[in-house]
Amino acid sequence: MKNEKTDFIIGRHPAVMALKSDQEINKVFIQSGLKADAISQIIKLAKEKRLVVSNVPKNKLDLMTDHQNHQGVALAVAAYQYATIDDLFDNAAKHDEDPFFLILDELEDPHNLGSIIRTADAAGVHGIIIPRRRAVGLTSVVAKTSTGAIEHVPVARVTNLVQTAKELQERGVWLFGTDMKGKDYRTWDAHGAVALVIGNEGKGISSLLKKTCDEMLTIPMVGHVQSLNASVAASLLIYQGFNSRHPLAK
Repeated sequence: MKNEKTDFIIGRHPAVMALKSDQEINKVFIQSGLKADAISQIIKLAKEKRLVVSNVPKNKLDLMTDHQNHQGVALAVAAYQYATIDDLFDNAAKHDEDPFFLILDELEDPHNLGSIIRTADAAGVHGIIIPRRRAVGLTSVVAKTSTGAIEHVPVARVTNLVQTAKELQERGVWLFGTDMKGKDYRTWDAHGAVALVIGNEGKGISSLLKKTCDEMLTIPMVGHVQSLNASVAASLLIYQGFNSRHPLAK
């Protein structure tokens, strides 16, 4: 795994999840004057890890977190760790399941990425693949939006998505993209080793990556707005994959 630049985890629940994980944390910042019961678990976990806890005024926390909704808590963390493709396969093997991956093609909105990570964790996705350039990475906004799921879903960042997609195919993974002309997603059977490709918020999947996909899926819409937010579309598709892999007992 590879480390990235120092960042902050903000918000009470993400902080608790990070403190319970193996995430490397440098320092804990608590807003001065907060009621003890609101942050008691965070302080307890920090002491157990023998971390430095600093009480700071709200305006300092505001500046440190770029005026985001920090809820009076910020953790200075060493770099978020990006997984390798092998790590993703190892995660599937650890669960004794066929791989179920997501490939996110140049997603730009950190809130979308955080929401997708949250859904991925809930649905048992074994890993996410994002491009190194022209896409959002694992930032504090992503971490907060994921509400702690970022600690449980490995994310690999690669130089070339098309090459990585071909590598996955060589390793037995079937690639499913999203397109208006694809087959109805409700018929998707996600058994076996699969990767679901989600496109950019505005442009969709790049043409080269689309050509690499084995099959295309579409979400039928009957309303006046013929598009969905990227994280909403991803959630529908992820849970169709979950549904086909874990059907209700008859």
